[in-house]
Amino acid sequence: MTEKISLYRRELLKKIATAGLLQSCGMLGLVQQALAANALDVRQGIISATGKITVNGRRSGKGFAIKPGQTVKTGKGAEAVYVIGSNAFLQRESSEVHFGTDTLKDFMRVASGRILSVFGQGQKRIRIAHATIGIRGTACHIAVEPERTYFCLCYGEVDIMLPTPGKDPIQLRSAHHDKPVYIPSHGDESLQPAGMMDHDDDELKLLEALVGRLPPFTKG
Repeated sequence: MTEKISLYRRELLKKIATAGLLQSCGMLGLVQQALAANALDVRQGIISATGKITVNGRRSGKGFAIKPGQTVKTGKGAEAVYVIGSNAFLQRESSEVHFGTDTLKDFMRVASGRILSVFGQGQKRIRIAHATIGIRGTACHIAVEPERTYFCLCYGEVDIMLPTPGKDPIQLRSAHHDKPVYIPSHGDESLQPAGMMDHDDDELKLLEALVGRLPPFTKG
């Protein structure tokens, strides 16, 4: 199985690099680096960085480790790809994400901006300003806006808990971008349907490959 994933990873990255699909989002160097690896190594920390990236206020770059309790910020025009455990992230420009010390209660908090994430097995919680999202080995894209938050469950299962007292969690399941929604800033409002935007399957495949997995939608 490891050999199969490793071969998939290399062929995928070759295809993406040849097509030039990642040049526009600053990840071509990441592809070239991954192609140079002969083994399936799950590297930790920042794999690729363009522009200004800080971790707990300290200027950071490729190879810098990210630990629980730390905050990752990207400046204007910046972008970071990083791995924490069995989880991989593509953090877009002008974004702030805090990683907590308790996976079940506060694995990550998206304060601003946009981030595409793939997660390993186990229950985790994501916090945004006006909701808590319980995830179980899934992938999602989050974009924080002033009056609402865009959330695409790329695949997997989640429970969305709004702050309205007594309201039950909203359960979502998705096989392949089936349930994009807007989460309102006011807890008494319901989720609103949305379309898929600002992320794609090639990025998901790359993130999953970095942690030695295949996205479920690629399996026959």
